[in-house]
Amino acid sequence: MLNDAVTRYHELLRDSELAESSRAMLDEGLERAKLIFGGRRLSPYLRPHFVTETDFAMIRSTCETVWSAIQKVKDAAIVDDSIVVDLGVTEIERELISIDPGYAAVSPTARLDSFLTEKAYSFVELNGESPAGIAYVDAAYDIFSRLPVMQRFGESYNVRPLYGRRFMLDVLLDSYEEFLGRTPDSTPQIAIVDLNDRPTQNEFELFKEFFESEGYPTRICSPDELEFNGNRLRAGDFQIDIVYKRLLVNEYLPVMREYPALLDAYRAGAICMVNSFRSKLIHKKALFAVLTDQRRASLFSRAEQEAIRRHVPWTRLVRDEQSDYHGEQINLLEFIRANNQRLVLKPNDDYGGHGITIGWMADENGWNSALDEALKIGDYLVQERVPTARETFPALQPDGTFEFAEQLVDLDPLLFNGKVKSAFTRLSFTELANVSSGGGMVPTFIISEKQA
Repeated sequence: MLNDAVTRYHELLRDSELAESSRAMLDEGLERAKLIFGGRRLSPYLRPHFVTETDFAMIRSTCETVWSAIQKVKDAAIVDDSIVVDLGVTEIERELISIDPGYAAVSPTARLDSFLTEKAYSFVELNGESPAGIAYVDAAYDIFSRLPVMQRFGESYNVRPLYGRRFMLDVLLDSYEEFLGRTPDSTPQIAIVDLNDRPTQNEFELFKEFFESEGYPTRICSPDELEFNGNRLRAGDFQIDIVYKRLLVNEYLPVMREYPALLDAYRAGAICMVNSFRSKLIHKKALFAVLTDQRRASLFSRAEQEAIRRHVPWTRLVRDEQSDYHGEQINLLEFIRANNQRLVLKPNDDYGGHGITIGWMADENGWNSALDEALKIGDYLVQERVPTARETFPALQPDGTFEFAEQLVDLDPLLFNGKVKSAFTRLSFTELANVSSGGGMVPTFIISEKQA
């Protein structure tokens, strides 16, 4: 059914008048809705990504099962220092993680990056610290739903969007109520906190607009604008109850001593911060090494173990040690050097595609150099190749036309307190589907055939 649906959509674009009116509306909508990232259009494609209701039910069940296992890793890491070591957590990060955020969830909001093919569904990593894209995709749903070509497509198929800002607000409010241990006495005020001049600034504006439309005063601010008097955190005259933290720990650490108000207020329990510093535990890419390590299997239920086996790729921290590969004992470094065609090297804690070496795209010398560099840096992991998804999309061109082009398709379910409620899809011409490194995104619509 999915192939038929995509074919139908592309056939509709053969109508030049329908295609041009849709393209013009998309262009205007992206500009008006601030769907611009780093000065370029965030969704330069004339078709959204479609997922069937059947596939989405499987995706939701799989993500939520794996998420329950991830929460158990957090619970175990709080009392078992060996897991913290295996995750590659630094000393300063340990100090931040030790602070109780006042609620149980390790990451109330998270994003699992995945590939869906006809034969497999595989995760590649988790953004558990500060997942972007939730508000962007809501704006994209509004735009794509109105396109003339989508209206025509909707005559044959049921099309369901997955709006997420409402769930993000619910997560903030639910976390705050758990933090207080009671219903708030008054309407909480929200601060969206990140460094200045982030490429995601437009998304913060979209969130602010939505939160305030729902009755929650909101301020976008940076760490240098915050003041803590030992009792309340403020940005100027704006008193803060909830911090929606978009600030990455790695980006806060260099300025933390200079601008300590956020940390001081968090440590004092004066604010509810979502996600908390504790989310750093599972944001480490080595989380997948813990999940796929048979020594840790007893942490998980049988259903969780089976979901990990089927959907989480074998992953290990790059170390000079003996390890195992699907039950077979191996010398890890020798195995890595000999198997670049099925392996990827990644930094344990970075984003935007930085520092990644794709083994099957490297020659022997390049692969060995990348491995030597990983050992030198000391915080790298190796991960098994997974089946990747590719589809043809109508990609917008600089001259205002579009061309059908094959794209890597990275499906990103968004979890709110462990439940999949939204999703978007990143597309790329290359093996790295990452908006920060030049890719684009489209909304993910759930579809089914209309009954005759």
